Amino acid sequence: MASNQPNNSSSHSVLFDELRWVIHIRQTLEEEVEDDTGIPVSVFNVPKPLLLIKPEAYVPQFIAIGPYHHWRPELFEMERYKLASAKRTQKQLHGLKLQQLVEQFVKLEQTIRAYYHRFLDFNGETLAWMMIVDASFLLEFLQIHAIDAEGKPFRRLSSRMSHLVDFAGRKTAHNLILRDSMMLENQIPLFLLKKIIDPQCTSSDESDKLLINMLTGYMIELCPFKMMENFPRLDPTKHCHLLDLLYFILVPKSQDPTDQNEEITEEQNDQTTPSEPTRGNCDYAKQLFSAIWSLNGRSIQYIKQLLQSRPLRFLVKLPWKILTSLPGLSALKQPIENLFTSAIGGSKKEDQGSSTKLDKPPLVEEIMIPSVEELIDIGVTFSPTNGDLTTISFDVKTKTFYLPTICLDLNTDVLLRNLVAYEASAASGPLVFTRYTELMNGIIDTEEDAILLRKQGIIMNHLKSDREVANLWNGMNKSIRLTKVPFLDIMIEDVNKYYNSRWRVKTKKFMKKYVFGSWQFLTFLAAILLLLLTTLQAFCSVYTCSRWFGVVAAADQQ
Repeated sequence: MASNQPNNSSSHSVLFDELRWVIHIRQTLEEEVEDDTGIPVSVFNVPKPLLLIKPEAYVPQFIAIGPYHHWRPELFEMERYKLASAKRTQKQLHGLKLQQLVEQFVKLEQTIRAYYHRFLDFNGETLAWMMIVDASFLLEFLQIHAIDAEGKPFRRLSSRMSHLVDFAGRKTAHNLILRDSMMLENQIPLFLLKKIIDPQCTSSDESDKLLINMLTGYMIELCPFKMMENFPRLDPTKHCHLLDLLYFILVPKSQDPTDQNEEITEEQNDQTTPSEPTRGNCDYAKQLFSAIWSLNGRSIQYIKQLLQSRPLRFLVKLPWKILTSLPGLSALKQPIENLFTSAIGGSKKEDQGSSTKLDKPPLVEEIMIPSVEELIDIGVTFSPTNGDLTTISFDVKTKTFYLPTICLDLNTDVLLRNLVAYEASAASGPLVFTRYTELMNGIIDTEEDAILLRKQGIIMNHLKSDREVANLWNGMNKSIRLTKVPFLDIMIEDVNKYYNSRWRVKTKKFMKKYVFGSWQFLTFLAAILLLLLTTLQAFCSVYTCSRWFGVVAAADQQ
């Protein structure tokens, strides 16, 4: 009998849990709850592929705001400051008690729960008290960054928070609160802030204005694009939480890529006939010899004299297919065709390929783009813009790459990563912000790239070194899913097309692929060189070569 007791106790424990679960389900289904189908989920768990790379960027390290991390013991240190903020809030409610606000929040329980993706294992009253305490602290912190109608700071600071915050942002606690307040799993709905501000103001319009001023100042403080002109007017009623508000500022919802998709479709329909690209095939040999003919220098004159011989003139006039079928020249067919592709035929092929690629699922290789140093080396200039992500563009005529000015500080890495996580969880369309981080990761490879962008005014560096800037962007190389963003992908394609069309780049790739990386080509050159040396040796065995070389040397000295 004694041996059966542990099994019985475990079965009773399981039975108790099952009964409590059934009771909870019955109560939930029997309660009359308001319809929350119109409220989208906005507070998500950070996707595990992102969380595993750098957990400290997504898990609050100083303060918990909201239910996800409320019970973590290491964050209890800030509870007394949150309770102090709740007491000061109660004094400003003009006779209204916090208990009355709790009762209002309890009635909104289902609405509050609808914002969260995770199941909240709290009863309604516990959830209401949690939201009021956290929202009181957050409002008091937002009030520090409030601005007036003219955009000037309007700050009021309580003595209890004076050692936590700093107007100049020099205190560590201030930056920690800024960082933790923008994490995806550390958000509370904005409409709760409005519920707490309303009793403190004489009218609803006054509370709306106060909340907008606080949020605007806070977003200006946190926004990485510090040089933005015409900062958008914020409407808290249209946004779920602080992170969603910042995402709207950086990626306006008015950006609609459908028009660009229609343009791509039209370009795809405008295709050339199959016979057009083949017309230039017979000109590859002529292009090769004309390119060699244009070289300068006394040493090249002897090669030119050789090319003027009748046998080579006859070879140039042969069709390209017949020429490349000759022994030894077949190995040169592909490299010469790649190097001397005609401008008209090549551009048409690229246009056709680009129009079809934009309709296909994206590949990892498609984000490949030359680095800043490589682009500047071929004459591309970088110019900063005072706008959001929609100002990114590349002007082929002026060879100018336009990028918004971004300010990098201690909080930027956390902001960027949580914006990527929020976009991956909430966005139903293209991942615009994620594509921007991939673009910056593509053009910044080394510390030198970061230095060049800083000198051009695109990066405002408040980190310790330019090496940290390069590490920041290169560390953001993980996304949840690949996506197409038409206006960015077209720009990336234009940059790659311009870069690959430069003769310096073509020659470099040709040498790397077909000279240094092709054993067939090297073997062919070695065979030709050996044949020439054998011919020269046989010639010199019959004729006196020293006299001929002496005449050439004397001519060069004259």
